[in-house]
Amino acid sequence: MRVGAGHDVHPLKAGRALVIGGVRIEHPVGLDGHSDADVLSHAVIDALLGAAALGDIGEHFPAGDPMFKDASSLDLLSATADMVLAAGYRIVNIDSTVIAQEPRLQSHLKAMKQNLAVRVGIDIGRVSVKATSPEGLGALGQGAGIAAHAIALIEEA
Repeated sequence: MRVGAGHDVHPLKAGRALVIGGVRIEHPVGLDGHSDADVLSHAVIDALLGAAALGDIGEHFPAGDPMFKDASSLDLLSATADMVLAAGYRIVNIDSTVIAQEPRLQSHLKAMKQNLAVRVGIDIGRVSVKATSPEGLGALGQGAGIAAHAIALIEEA
C-alpha cells in the first residue's frame, strides 16, 4: 500500500465560475487559474500522483499549455486515475478537505464525492470530502482564495 498527499490553492477572481469537485457553485467570484481551477480535484490529482510516485499535476498538465486552458479538472482527474492504473495500482480511498471562508459548501459535498468517485472509478463510500472554514484567519479567512488538501491510498493491483 502507498499513500500520497496533495494540496492546492487558487485566488478568487470576479468573472470566473466557481467549480469545486466538479460542482458549479453559485457565487459572485470564482477560482482563478489556467484550467477551471478546481482546487479539490487538483489536490486529489496530486495525492494520486504522489502515491504512485508519478510526479505532480504541473508535470502532467502544465499551466502554460494551451491544451489545458479552461480544461475540466474532472477530465484531468480521470486521466490521472488512468495513469495510476497503468502504473499497476488500484485506488483504495481518498480523503479530502476544502478550506473556504465562503461560500458554505455543506450542501454540495455529496455531489463532489460522487464526481470524484466516478472519475477515479471507486465506490462513493471510499471517498470523503469535508469542508472547513478558516474562521476569518489569514488570506483564506479574508476570502482571497480557496484551498484543498487530499490524501489518497493506493495498492498494487
